[in-house]
Amino acid sequence: MKSYETLAELQSLVGEVVGTSNWTTIDQDRINTFADATGDHQWIHVDPERAAKGPFGGPIAHGFLTLSLLSYFLPNAFEIRNVKMGVNYGLNKVRFLKPVPVNSRLRAHFKLQSFEPIENNGAQTTFEMTIELEGAPKPVCVAESILRQFA
Repeated sequence: MKSYETLAELQSLVGEVVGTSNWTTIDQDRINTFADATGDHQWIHVDPERAAKGPFGGPIAHGFLTLSLLSYFLPNAFEIRNVKMGVNYGLNKVRFLKPVPVNSRLRAHFKLQSFEPIENNGAQTTFEMTIELEGAPKPVCVAESILRQFA
């Protein structure tokens, strides 16, 4: 995990990857729990027997499950020590480029696209967040996310 002392340190890193998360496994239990939380019980996610005969050869994670993992990946990719709080400000763009098979491993890379100082000793940052599937040549998801952080 990369560490930065202050929010201001990020300003000079626009255009660079500022952190990469640890790997995490997407197992059937996680997929089922997400299905229960969202009400999306489509068979390609939650019925392993039927999904084995489907277009992906087995269950796949929900796209929104993959996207939601950004909240998990971010704090183990990098830290800013002197930030009191941060909030999700929204997304500009999200693309799901490849399905995520059950029992595969994912991690995320965070590339800083912009840094804008804002009131209350804060900054609005935009990150290109790329979620990688272990062993795959292309990412499974790319999202442009806006965060507001305050020191």
